[in-house]
Amino acid sequence: MSRWRQQGPLWCLDPPESSGVIEFIGGSVLAATPQISYRRLLEALCRRGLSLRAWSYVPGFDHQAQATEAWRAFRGARQGPGAASALPVLRLGHSLGCKLHLLAPDGGRGSSALAAMSFNNFSADRSIPLLADLAPRLGVRTEFSPSPQETLRLVGQLYGVPRNLLIRFGSDALDQSPPLLAVLQQRPGDDSSLLQLGGDHLTPASAGLRQNLLGSWADDPQRQRQIDRLAAAIDGWWRLGEQSG
Repeated sequence: MSRWRQQGPLWCLDPPESSGVIEFIGGSVLAATPQISYRRLLEALCRRGLSLRAWSYVPGFDHQAQATEAWRAFRGARQGPGAASALPVLRLGHSLGCKLHLLAPDGGRGSSALAAMSFNNFSADRSIPLLADLAPRLGVRTEFSPSPQETLRLVGQLYGVPRNLLIRFGSDALDQSPPLLAVLQQRPGDDSSLLQLGGDHLTPASAGLRQNLLGSWADDPQRQRQIDRLAAAIDGWWRLGEQSG
């Protein structure tokens, strides 16, 4: 496995031989440094023979614009010199990253499947508690674009990938996978499913972040096992679909 390298807004990691490409978008401020915050999960997937392209960004209010920005970065990496353009693509998201993948301007057509961990589609005042107090005092109304309701409408109308794995962790109070699953399953020919795993909203991110900040002594064997199981579940589900397709 090679070392992480930066290519514009993307952090890239490749195995000696790659059988597919994962385009990853993380959630909230964790996504600014995906090669650190999600290191354990992404490197576990790379050890399974998958190339990683992780988009680095700082969340804003215009989620549609950021979805387009991420899509352009991933498309550029697939078309650039030495790109593995013939390999199948799995889009992988965590929290807000799931929403950004779902809002990609190609409707998902540049990928064969999506794995969405802890899908989050809360309103701005729910996601940013101070906003609910400050906005009325300032005489402004601030909401994410598109809004939560509009996001689900757009997914049902424009998102075209049949195969989607929604991953929900047991004690995750921020997860909103069930309403997304309901919208996806209303589409003709849908092949979406929900996987319940143990853990919480930070299960995909916390181990790598903690190790980077505190060193190897801070490893939590239980967390590492959770990440290994998560990587195996994502990889196994995707490969099964690629073989049957």
